[in-house]
Amino acid sequence: MKLRLILLVLSLLAFLSTAIGGYLYYYSLKESAFQEAAQQAEIRVEMLRINLSTMISANVQPARVLAGIPSIINVLYSADPSTMAQANAILDHFQANLGADVCYLMNQDGLTIASSNRQDPDSFVGYNFSFRPYFKGAMNHQPTSYLALGTTSGKRGAYCSSPVYARGTRTPIGVVVIKASIDQVEKELGLGPEDILLVTNPVGVIFISTREDWRNNLLWDLSREEIERIAASRQFGPGPWRWTGMKLWDDKYLVDQEGQRYLMNRTQIDHFPGWNIIHLRPLETIAKVVSEPLLRITAPVVFTISVLVGLGVFFLYQKASQEILKRKTVQKALAESETRHRSLYNHTPAMLHSIDREGHIVSVSDYWLEVMGYQREAVIGRTLTDFFTESSRKYAEDIVFPEFFRTGVCKDIPYQFQTAGGDVIDILLSAVAEKDHAGLPVRSLAVSIDVTERNRAQRALQMAQEELGRYTRGLEKQVEERTREITSILRYTPDVVSIKDRDGHYTLINTCFEQILGRSNEAVRGMSDADLFPAEVARQFRENDLKVMRERRSFQFEEQMPHRDGTLHHYLSVKFPFFSEDGEANGVCEISTDITDVKRAQNQLRRLSASIMASQEKERAAIARELHDELGQVLTALRMDSVWMSQRLADRDPRAAQRAREMCRLIDKNIEDVRGMAIRLRPGVLDDLGLVAALEWYTTDIERRSEILCSFEHQPIPSISDAVATAAYRIAQEALTNAVRHARAISVKVELRVVHHQLVLKVTDDGQGFDINGVPESEGIGVAGMKERANLVGGRLRVRSATGQGTEIQLEIPLPEDGSVSI
Repeated sequence: MKLRLILLVLSLLAFLSTAIGGYLYYYSLKESAFQEAAQQAEIRVEMLRINLSTMISANVQPARVLAGIPSIINVLYSADPSTMAQANAILDHFQANLGADVCYLMNQDGLTIASSNRQDPDSFVGYNFSFRPYFKGAMNHQPTSYLALGTTSGKRGAYCSSPVYARGTRTPIGVVVIKASIDQVEKELGLGPEDILLVTNPVGVIFISTREDWRNNLLWDLSREEIERIAASRQFGPGPWRWTGMKLWDDKYLVDQEGQRYLMNRTQIDHFPGWNIIHLRPLETIAKVVSEPLLRITAPVVFTISVLVGLGVFFLYQKASQEILKRKTVQKALAESETRHRSLYNHTPAMLHSIDREGHIVSVSDYWLEVMGYQREAVIGRTLTDFFTESSRKYAEDIVFPEFFRTGVCKDIPYQFQTAGGDVIDILLSAVAEKDHAGLPVRSLAVSIDVTERNRAQRALQMAQEELGRYTRGLEKQVEERTREITSILRYTPDVVSIKDRDGHYTLINTCFEQILGRSNEAVRGMSDADLFPAEVARQFRENDLKVMRERRSFQFEEQMPHRDGTLHHYLSVKFPFFSEDGEANGVCEISTDITDVKRAQNQLRRLSASIMASQEKERAAIARELHDELGQVLTALRMDSVWMSQRLADRDPRAAQRAREMCRLIDKNIEDVRGMAIRLRPGVLDDLGLVAALEWYTTDIERRSEILCSFEHQPIPSISDAVATAAYRIAQEALTNAVRHARAISVKVELRVVHHQLVLKVTDDGQGFDINGVPESEGIGVAGMKERANLVGGRLRVRSATGQGTEIQLEIPLPEDGSVSI
């Protein structure tokens, strides 16, 4: 009874401790969960504000671009079918690529004259939206973003407007509008099923909501005057706007009509004064974060404690009966152990047998009988050696048996058994003796292991080792031959070959390198580049070696190396790393080819090319002067004579006078063509005003002569030489010509800047692009000419392009520290 009472008291104390601890844990976990939920809600609202502001205002810049397209401007001047078709094509293009709901154009009276939804039943064409704030703002030079319900389509949208200016002025003559669907914005909010997101105007009209039944209703209870003002604005349709029943409860909570409370976080939307993003999360959902995990944890704990207490009481009552049954269990286990021993002896997959002092078999295992092919009755009582081969029988009777019965043990004795079928098997026999009270062996327990297959494998392995030895000797002979071949290559190759360790010390140089240095391989081994070459040369060598080991791949460098005669030779070096067993780069091998003569020939060719291009420029300038001075004067004189003739014949012969005026027009066109040819051959503005003015004139001329929008941006450029200015101008000219002829581009951008003491010219188009590696050699002459011009002024030309991704051509010419450029 005392034991039972103690167990009961301990159980009650354990239950009370668990209950109190669980309550305190639940209270602290609940407070922590509410704090964490509030912090997460603030972060989520801020992220939603950024994402929502970005999505709503995403079309501001595209609207400005759309307003500046000539086709849009032209239709406001003349709404003929051709200009209207062009404007509609531009609006369709913007709508499709931006994923907008609709793009449309209004004249200065607010009347929609072109729209991407012109074919739809709810087309905007012919409707006047001058009452909309986005139209009024744009006509006042203010691009405007506006949220509203469409009066024509009945669809919610984010409107982005921009003024369309008259040609060459800042006078608005129309407004372009891009409307994005609010439904798509709601789909991309990505909130959980329990969370509610609202976007409200300054008085509480719900414009965006993750709850569909709340959309276009009122978050707060408004007065009749406020509802009438909402209706008068026509911003949210005809209504009605029903109150959702929400009321404020404290500063951070809302309560609906059913009494459910929500945690509220809100913030304002960028560029929409008074508009709020409101995030609501039910307090019941937050509480579940605490209660459900707590129930999952505490229920198993309480159940486990109850089970443990019951098991403890049960253990105490059962201890006595267990002691009584222990002896019976031990006896039963002993009997089972004996049975298992007999079963193990007879059924184990090993050859077991026992013999008496005379060598007669007294027992064998079933596996022994299976391997030997005998029945048990034919084996028991016979001498063990009857089953041995002759050599094994003599070995057992003369040596093994006497020693075993003397010591009582033998181990790994090799025998050969002969089976009933006449097969011979190899075995290893190990045995221990069972002794009597006097310590004399009376019987044995032996285990025989069939090693026939193992012995065969050993013999096969020995033969394989012999074969491997022969193969190894042949391989060593091949290695010697390859070593002699490699030694011959290193000795007689005209290239410089060397190997360095990871610290830059030479471990091997070939004969050619020995002749250049005037030192032997043994003398150079262990030395570094700093010990053999001037400091600048050694530094360059070391930097290249470190780059190879750091990048863990081969590189090709152009390096300079002084020879003993004092001449400086140019080498094309291929360097690649060596790797250790653990994969670490621990050395560099270098193979260098003397390209001094090639460099000399390249320099001569470059000078010749420079001379040819300079001659071309002079010839172009001369031809341009001839066209301007000679032919231009002749055409001017002809025009004067034609004017005189038309005036003289006006009264006498009207038809002849008309022919004279036609001649004047043809002569004017020829004068204009001659002037254009002269300028394109050698623009005078390049010689008189410099590169910036020449590029500005040429981009304007390209835009005038083609249907491509061409823009030019530049920074202040320091003084540069005529050769550099000419090269940059000709490269820009070639790039723009390619864009007009081949790229099918809509716009081209030319930039001229100074970046890190380099003159950078960049020409970028949005055309169809091309595969740089797939251009035939005959079609790549233009790019090759641009690269040649860049090389002649010490610059570098980069071409980036891909099919369907436009083309970018960038020229980089180093500037000296004083800012000027010379050849």
